[in-house]
Parts: sequence; C-alpha cells; structure tokens
Amino acid sequence: MTRSGIDYQALFAVTPSPYMVLGPDLVIADVNEAACRVTGRTREDLLGQYLFDAFPENPADPGAEGVRNLHASLQWVLRSKEPDTMAPQKYDIPVADQPGVFEERWWSAINTPVLGPDGQVMWIIHRGEDVTAFILSQRPPREGTALSDAEAMEVELYARARELRRVNEELRQAHARERQVAVTLQEAMLHSPHLARHRDTAVRYLPAAGSLNVCGDWYEVVDLPENRFAVSVGDVVGHGLEAAAVMGMLRSALSASVRAVGEPAGALDVLGLYARYVEGAMATTVVQAVVDTRARRITYSSAGHPPPVLLHQDGTGELLDQATDPPLGARPEPLPRPQADLPYTPGDTLVLYTDGLIERRGEDIDAGLQRLTNALARHARHSPERLADALLAQLGVSSGARDDIALVVLRL
Repeated sequence: MTRSGIDYQALFAVTPSPYMVLGPDLVIADVNEAACRVTGRTREDLLGQYLFDAFPENPADPGAEGVRNLHASLQWVLRSKEPDTMAPQKYDIPVADQPGVFEERWWSAINTPVLGPDGQVMWIIHRGEDVTAFILSQRPPREGTALSDAEAMEVELYARARELRRVNEELRQAHARERQVAVTLQEAMLHSPHLARHRDTAVRYLPAAGSLNVCGDWYEVVDLPENRFAVSVGDVVGHGLEAAAVMGMLRSALSASVRAVGEPAGALDVLGLYARYVEGAMATTVVQAVVDTRARRITYSSAGHPPPVLLHQDGTGELLDQATDPPLGARPEPLPRPQADLPYTPGDTLVLYTDGLIERRGEDIDAGLQRLTNALARHARHSPERLADALLAQLGVSSGARDDIALVVLRL
C-alpha cells in the first residue's frame, strides 16, 4: 500500500487488459488475471517460465512469425529503452490440457520498459490484447458477397496495419545493420595498441543516449622513449558517423604529433594547424598529458578541455588546470600553447574525461567538477576498473547521458 492509499498490486491483478511482467531475460515475473483468462493458463503455469517456452511457435504453421516478431520487439525495447507498439499479428497459443494442439490467435501488443535506478531496463510490461474475433471477421467474404462501407474500411485498415508491421520490421533490421557497422567502425578507430601494456588503466566509452553507438570523443595511450608515455582525451563537436570520422583523423594526427614532438604543447600546436584543414574539426577540445615514470612528473597542455584530476591515495585531488588554452581553431592566428607540469607519487591516479561526464544542462561546470572530485575522494582506494564504474554510477551516467563520454583512469 502506498501513501496515496492505492494498492497497485491489487490494481494490476484486476486490470481488464492482459498484462505480463518480463525480466530482461524474458522470464515471466508476473501476470494479471486478464492474461490468465485470455491464454487459458494459470499463474502457477506461467511464473518463472521463459516467455517462448511458455508460448512456443506453432509447429503446424510453417509460416508462423509470432515468436520472431515478438522477440525482435522485446530486444528493441531492451536496447532502445523505449516502448514498442506492434501491429496486429498472428501468434497461435497452446490449448490448455491438449499437448501439441494450438489455437489460432491474433494479438495487438505493446511492450513498455521499466527502468531501474541505474537507467537500465529492469522490467518489460507486455500488454497483449486478443483481437482474434475482429481479425477473423475481416476475412474475405464468399464470392459475390459485397462488403459494406464500414467493413471495407476495416479491411483496408487491417491491410495497412499489416503493411506497417512489415515496414517496421525492415526498418529494425536496417537499423541493426547500421548500428553494427557503426560499432565496428568505432572499435577500429579507438583501438590503442599500447593500452594493453598499461594494466593499471581502465577506459570507458559511452555514446550519447539514443545514438548509433558512435561519437566524436576519443582516448589514446602512446608509449614514448625514455620511460615516458602520453595519454590524451578529446571531444569533436557533434555526434554520429561524421563526428566519428573527424575524431579518427584528429586522434591519428595527435598520436603522430606527440611521437614526433615528444611534449604536449608542441603536439597540440601541430594538431591545431592540421585541424584548420579538416572540415568539422574546429572547436574540438583535447587535453594531452605526458607521464615521465622516471622523474615521476606529469606534463600537460589543454585546448579548451575540462581539466584532468590527479587523485592522491588519501583522497585529495589536484585539477590539472594551469595550462588551458582555447579549443582547436578558436584563435584567428595560431600561438604557442601553454604547458605545465606537476609531480606525482606512485599509487596516485590520473583521471581524464570528456565533458559528458560532468556537465549538466543549466548547471555551472564548477558544480560538475565538485561532484567529480567528491566521487573520486569516496572511491580513491578502488582499482582503476572499479573506480571507473563507480564514477559512472555515482554521476548517474552508467547508461549514457545527453552527451558522449570518454573516460581514462590510470594508476601511476
């Protein structure tokens, strides 16, 4: 019972529309009385069953598509975290107490996600209205029998609904193919061969919620001579394949520049000149740091990027904000970029990120930085992998945010 006095469990039980509650594994967690009536099953029959074990495809119907279509809809809901309304479709169900016997049924279904505190799909509410009587009544009449205007309209609406279902399924398949291409492209562009040598480093990449899984954020780790290595994080304006393509060019150029120049400010100077000739590269922000493991010093330079944090073992942190310059291409004439350095102690943690981690609409960036440093202080003793996950969870972006996110957590 809630404070409002409404018993939602009782309300769910007697709601006249058939409802099932599914877990992300598509196991039936609950059903209401209407669902039991319309399927001829009891709650005891259904609870704890995998949905498609409880309602398998009719083996006597070689053209059956019910399981495939419903499964595609549920997977779409899990991925997109959005409701999906299915067009009326045929999905025969087993007849109770008659093994192997199926009854022809037509359904109009809506699948709705219920998100948990972490933003992930906790449950799917499946509403399946039985429209069998209506569909069967619309089958073509005997030859020579005329349809009334109302009947003709209903047949036309049904035909259009079937066509809409076919088109929606084709769109889903096309979106799935496009998404796979995008994921493969992003993984290829973010491949960092030297990263495997830095075992105390965790990286995370989260595209903007609702995107194709590609964005303009990047991270990179590059080994340099004389016990040094470079780490960078950058952010191209925009989302999607165009931003990702620009990101790939800038990331490669910076990787080559820091190898040739050997120090952050000079590498960003070269990158800034290159960015002037790459469409879509202007206003990119990036921070480049070089870690000297022998001298135990970090040298860095930033082109308009949020400051990295050096987290000490006692939970205190320092913002690397003493060498910040405008984003790439922001000045009419290029000038040498500033550079700063600071010492570190073995066991400290360097955290680099893009603005999607901390920025919130209508909020000053200082509030986001404070939230970040507070979270780091609370989890300072975590391993890099656990620290990365804890940061995303505590800042409320484990499932993505309005903007893309790249994160590097490096134990020095």
